[in-house]
Amino acid sequence: MTTSRASDPAASTTHGGRPRVVIVGSGFGGLFAAQRLRKADVDVTIIGKTSHHLFQPLLYQVATGILSEGEIAPATREILRRQENARVVMGEVTDIDLAARTVTSTILGRTTVHPYDELIVAAGAGQSYFGNDRFAEFAPGMKSIDDALELRGRIFGAFELAELATDQAEIDRLMTFVVVGAGPTGVEMAGQIAELAHRTLKKDFRNIDPRTSRIVLLDAAPYVLPSFGERLGGRARRQLNEIGVEVQLGAMVTDVDADGLDIKDADGQVRRLNAATKIWAAGVQASPLGRVLGEQSGAEVDRAGRVSVLPDLTLPGHPEVHVVGDMMSLDKLPGVAQVAIQGGRYAADQIRRRLAGKEAQGPFRYFDKGSMATISRFHAVADIGRFKFEGFVAWMIWLVIHLFYIVGFKSRITTVLHWLVSFMGRGRSQRVATQQQVFGRLALENLGPNFEASKTGGLKDEPVTGDLTGRESA
Repeated sequence: MTTSRASDPAASTTHGGRPRVVIVGSGFGGLFAAQRLRKADVDVTIIGKTSHHLFQPLLYQVATGILSEGEIAPATREILRRQENARVVMGEVTDIDLAARTVTSTILGRTTVHPYDELIVAAGAGQSYFGNDRFAEFAPGMKSIDDALELRGRIFGAFELAELATDQAEIDRLMTFVVVGAGPTGVEMAGQIAELAHRTLKKDFRNIDPRTSRIVLLDAAPYVLPSFGERLGGRARRQLNEIGVEVQLGAMVTDVDADGLDIKDADGQVRRLNAATKIWAAGVQASPLGRVLGEQSGAEVDRAGRVSVLPDLTLPGHPEVHVVGDMMSLDKLPGVAQVAIQGGRYAADQIRRRLAGKEAQGPFRYFDKGSMATISRFHAVADIGRFKFEGFVAWMIWLVIHLFYIVGFKSRITTVLHWLVSFMGRGRSQRVATQQQVFGRLALENLGPNFEASKTGGLKDEPVTGDLTGRESA
């Protein structure tokens, strides 16, 4: 266990002696924390694995051709361009040294070490296959733009291949789509594939009828949308059935390959489901940085990789380190955007109070603004406090709330236009899919980790200590 350092942050020797706040991750927690520090007398460095902020709840709409990736993933630099105390750098954080107060990131063979006085870790979570990582090759998750574009290629590509096929068994396999996981992501994905097959594509092919597609939603749980309760979950299941989604509950996936899945039912029987397109929407695993923090601070780390934090979202013995969003474990809070947003803002406020010499505010209190999920066009379910909504009213609430949290006026306008095309009409404006999108991930994995560095050219840097450039952007 690392011993605690002084609670007051050490003054930085760069950037005019202002304290250095390093934020790991440019998702909801990291971005909202950075924006909260806009007027603070600090230098903020945001380290993101990608150059964009991702509005993850709408990834399924990119995968099914409703929205383009740019509408849900604006550049982080653009969002923060007017925040003069914020600097954005790209890189994957590979290590955090709590004793030295440094964060190490790498990108394309270049390693950089970032000293900090205050640290906010908001690295998020990835897909969990519950120990069966081999499933990822055949059933991509939906946690990144790359995932969504790959799935878009697989979904639209399945119809194209079915149009060419002559064997009925092969056509059936290609036109069977399986979504694993009946939480909000899985329900929304299955519903949109059904809309795609039954409305958008129904007149586009000559040898196949997309309306005969089989869309299956699987989950080992006994209910659809288990976090919404049995009542709303039951209504969601009935609506899914009405739009052509086959819901199979109490069904555990035991194996996945290129041709389909093996499923174990509640009675112990194992059966085979042939399907070309499989989508994994079951379970998340926090960033590996959680275990790095746990090993150094002595904080517990649960099976999902989340770090047990103190009530003020800091690590034991390290009041300068704040963990927010999907990486933290506190009071069984769910891994949703609002937890990350409120946690990021709270951590930023704590930093401002500490730097001003004020007493810390009380423990973090999460205000639950409710949960919602779309099922189909004009139909959603919403659980907001004591109120339960379904149907068109819930769908309108969903539209308004999601528009509110999309970053950027331009993105809101284009999103509304695309929604009008897709929901009022039958079109999908984003149907471009390439073989590179479908197979690029697998090709890179086969080439190995040294491929990226080998293609960048130039000299390979030794680790760089500190910010030697003094620039406000990189």
